[in-house]
Amino acid sequence: RRGGKDERKSSELFHVACLIWSYLVAATILQCLWSFSLAIVDIYALLVKRCLRNRRAVCLFAIGDGITAALIFGAACSSAGITVLIDNDLNICAENHCGSFETATAMAFMSWFALTPSFLLNFWSMASR
Repeated sequence: RRGGKDERKSSELFHVACLIWSYLVAATILQCLWSFSLAIVDIYALLVKRCLRNRRAVCLFAIGDGITAALIFGAACSSAGITVLIDNDLNICAENHCGSFETATAMAFMSWFALTPSFLLNFWSMASR
């Protein structure tokens, strides 16, 4: 009887882990699309020798960076929480893909650390106008 409860609890945990993993993947895809579109805009501005320091562009960049930074940070924190739960608290890391979770979580935090200065500089530039 006890094995059934443990199996059901492990199955529920797996569904939660999959949901959090999906959130991390979706946030990362959104971040990649945002960064790619900004790269295209920057390249276009360089080719036509146009300045992107107008108020609307800076406001758009700051809002976009802020939204993607918040999503990435939330996804990284939730992934870290489920990884700690699986690895340290429940000790069922052998049955799950803990290495993949830990690597993805570390990369999400690094992405957030790289995005935060861009958001802060754009926000500061927007506020100083």
